[in-house]
Amino acid sequence: MTPRDPTERDVELLESHETDIFAGFEGDIPGEPGRLETWIRAYGPAAAAFVVVLALWEILTRALDIETFLLPKPSEILDRFITNAPIIWGHGFRTLVEALGGFVIGGTLAVAMAFATVRWAAIREGLLPFAIAANTMPIIALAPIANNWFNVTSPLSKMAVVSVIVFFPVMINTTRGLFEVDPGELDLLRSMAATPREVLRHVRIPNALPYFFSALKVASTLSIIGAIVAEYFGGPQDVLGQYILNRANLFQFPDAWAAILVASILGIAFYVLIVLVERLAMPWHVSLRATEGG
Repeated sequence: MTPRDPTERDVELLESHETDIFAGFEGDIPGEPGRLETWIRAYGPAAAAFVVVLALWEILTRALDIETFLLPKPSEILDRFITNAPIIWGHGFRTLVEALGGFVIGGTLAVAMAFATVRWAAIREGLLPFAIAANTMPIIALAPIANNWFNVTSPLSKMAVVSVIVFFPVMINTTRGLFEVDPGELDLLRSMAATPREVLRHVRIPNALPYFFSALKVASTLSIIGAIVAEYFGGPQDVLGQYILNRANLFQFPDAWAAILVASILGIAFYVLIVLVERLAMPWHVSLRATEGG
């Protein structure tokens, strides 16, 4: 057998390495899924289900000849949504201001009470029953009272209703996060002569952030619902609640459904905003790392 030239062997080895390198760019070597593929896996099924539901809705309402006042077709709702977009969105943004105002007021009071319950046991034992009682109060009963307190035409009456709805979930979740701390971490800081303020800053607040943002995501959608329900009981006509009520009374149900669509879009956008703030505030949390990892 004739011995091979060392130079020829080195050339073949170099060519094999080049082939392997280019094969990785051509997709022959499997790699980790890209960001687009991760998004498709996460949100693809929900998007597909949404399209299927809309298609069945359109087909069944046409096939069964369902009256518009019972259930309008998606195509009719979309037509009103596009035609009346300037009016509906104008009403929607005014409702959003009411929802945001109540969200900020209720969330701020809830966080303040959560910190107070951690600091003083007397407040925890004395005020928590009142907070629970406030949560059991129905919106329908609260809205007329708020209108009487703050004037039916004032946005403050709607903000008051929203703040009561937002207060309880934020307060309860934040309180849980501040209390449900690993005892080992508390013992470690106490052994280092940490002050209560240092324990709060380094242990309790970081532990409470996931609970806090979970409550905010729930409260973000509840705030839109609460503002619209409060608007049913009177006030300015240029808000979503009154627009839906007036169009339903006039049997213009596609218009009412178009306004409901705007309310849904605002609620989803509000929710997404909270999720983005959560990612910025606590990128270290294990749940966010698991989501980004697919």
